[in-house]
Amino acid sequence: MENEAEYPDEFISFLELIWGEGYLSPGGPAEISRILDGLDLKDKKVLDIGCGTGGITLSLAAKYGAAKVVGIDIERSVLDIAHRRASATEMTARVEFVKVVPGSLPFGEGEFDLVFSKDAIIHIPDKKALFADIMRLLKPGSWFAASDWMSNHDGKPSPIMQRYLRAEGLNFSLGSPERYHEALALAGFTDITLCNRNKWYCEVARQELADIEGPLYEKAVAAVGKQESDRNIRIWRTLVPALETGELCPHHIHGRKPGKPA
Repeated sequence: MENEAEYPDEFISFLELIWGEGYLSPGGPAEISRILDGLDLKDKKVLDIGCGTGGITLSLAAKYGAAKVVGIDIERSVLDIAHRRASATEMTARVEFVKVVPGSLPFGEGEFDLVFSKDAIIHIPDKKALFADIMRLLKPGSWFAASDWMSNHDGKPSPIMQRYLRAEGLNFSLGSPERYHEALALAGFTDITLCNRNKWYCEVARQELADIEGPLYEKAVAAVGKQESDRNIRIWRTLVPALETGELCPHHIHGRKPGKPA
């Protein structure tokens, strides 16, 4: 029996109303371009960890030219949407969606030219085990490129952050940039960089809150109902203060597996 979905249909519909069809985290296509800046995906095989409803997975093939993109997630409900979304495109031969369970990923050593993730690692408690597994999956000389939501410190969250986490109600496992860097280095990655996106998202989230309280409110109510719309407004009202303190700090993450590409 599967666990209750953390991303039910109404929540997905609300997030896509804010962030765009196929996107369950901030920034849309422009943020994907920033994460992938300088990386060549053409004719490469890519793994998308935490693919959600498949919008990014499809774009990695259609826009960035990847020969094959495997999107993985632990929730059947979002993968069902991803499958339907792919079926409506010409990308079905170049994308694949796989349901996984927590733990080691079911792929071979050196199978991928790039491992990508957009704001999904926050759901995975053991960063060291994950990054070691990603290292195993990458070909020599290949890159891990991601973004994730972090805390600016390890330890007990502040009351402001606790209010946000309670409102969000998702299974978050926050870590500091230092913790991520340590886990990446321990896994053997080189050329590690972490870029703080707090200032960017703080401004964006303020506008998102203004939109969902104002011009988007009636559209959201029509799409997902008043209860879900009001619930998300309460989330954003706690999200913005957590960003304004700097404690909640999304980052871009890059690391390279040592060696020369084949």
